[in-house]
Amino acid sequence: MTRPMLLAGVALSLAVPAAARAETACADLARTPLAHAEVTSAKVEATKAGQACRLLVTSRPTADSDIRIEVMIPLGGAWNGKFVQVGNGGLAGSIPSAQIKARAEAGYAAAGTDDGHVGNGRTAIWALGHPEKIRDFADRSLKETTQAAKALIAAQKGEAPKRSYFVGCSAGGREALMEAQRFPDDFDGIVAGATANYNTLSTGGRAYMQQALSRPGGYLATAQLELLQAAALKQCASGGDAFIRDQLACKFDPASLKCKAGQTEGCLTAPQVASAKAIYGGRMVGGKSMFPGYMPGAEAARGGWQAWNTGTSKETYAESSGHAISSQFLKYFVYGDPSFDFLKMDLGPKYDRDRLKTAAVLDAVNPDLGPFRKHGGKLIQYHGWNDPAIPPLGSVRYYGEVNARMGDTSDFYRLYMIPGMLHCQGGAGPGTVDWLAVLDHWVNDKGVPRELAATGPGGASQLLCPYPGVARKKGEGWSCSVGKAKG
Repeated sequence: MTRPMLLAGVALSLAVPAAARAETACADLARTPLAHAEVTSAKVEATKAGQACRLLVTSRPTADSDIRIEVMIPLGGAWNGKFVQVGNGGLAGSIPSAQIKARAEAGYAAAGTDDGHVGNGRTAIWALGHPEKIRDFADRSLKETTQAAKALIAAQKGEAPKRSYFVGCSAGGREALMEAQRFPDDFDGIVAGATANYNTLSTGGRAYMQQALSRPGGYLATAQLELLQAAALKQCASGGDAFIRDQLACKFDPASLKCKAGQTEGCLTAPQVASAKAIYGGRMVGGKSMFPGYMPGAEAARGGWQAWNTGTSKETYAESSGHAISSQFLKYFVYGDPSFDFLKMDLGPKYDRDRLKTAAVLDAVNPDLGPFRKHGGKLIQYHGWNDPAIPPLGSVRYYGEVNARMGDTSDFYRLYMIPGMLHCQGGAGPGTVDWLAVLDHWVNDKGVPRELAATGPGGASQLLCPYPGVARKKGEGWSCSVGKAKG
């Protein structure tokens, strides 16, 4: 730590006690007036950094709303003066309390929501006949959480947070982009990971691959996934790497593994090749890809295709998260029919007409981030190249659309594509980055993020480059060279 940083830390520690003496007692926050919301619990809890006031809030902005919110405010000198709101995951249904507590223990006042309903993250039956709950899930619960949390922080501290951030991955990444697009003045900085912002398009893609897998002979078992992964790595990974560093340069074709006449081992049948192509290529309509599929190189990885797309066996593949969530999404968000079978649906132009009403509410695809930029906001987006849940090229697509609309966005927007990383974390490539710290550094004018180092188990690391840069070996080290942008 440099001496200026040490001095800044001392100054902060000296400034905190005076503010701490004016703090409102945690129990008294139960009487804080909130717009169509109330505090239902206010208790002091011990944390690694000291103590925090844990508040539970219920917000009912409509007659059919029941939004549960949790806020944790570090007490006294444990607070760093900032606020972070965390995103949810899947189809939500519970408060991400562990994330909230982790942020509070790092010094932030923190908050999160269940998105307005109770569920296990894989079911959407709660949405049937409840358009207001769908709206709560889409974005209203986020705004309610922000307003309640900031009001409670101000009531407890006697001042507003100096900085406010939003951090989310997967469905939380969709929420992060929703914040930038629909509530551009609420946050100074946003981290959006593995963004599920093209909800209706990516769900159609999952239905397309599930239809291919369900056809006679189309299922891809462990042996076929291992075959695909080995062939992809052999073709596109360099120097014995366990993952592919430059995915856009990889042109792997599963048809290269198609069984020859009389061959029964170490190859794919024609239906299996078709399934692999459906997963890699995404939904096709009239020979055109409507939304990208998934990238090669981690097909058999733990937490990869089996977890999200194929399941562990033909008999149980419907239990994979991608199958379950997509089926629920189409039943309850798009068609409003509990008996709807996405394995039999029309995935041609009809689906693109059917999805429009839902897309207007649940998708976060507006490329005009002008209001967020004008507010002074900073946005960091990241995505693992081997994400088996949310197509990574979706993030590339959004980045391209924003830049096409706004021109050079490097003053407020950065995208990092992480080689070898799976969904939000894990995989063969090191992918751990303290994104909130990077964002905080940027927002506070301490440097624009450029090359970053991602770490992994055992001290492994890799260089990450702002897209479209690609890390390449240069002598004994690595440097960022400009890759071919695609979007």
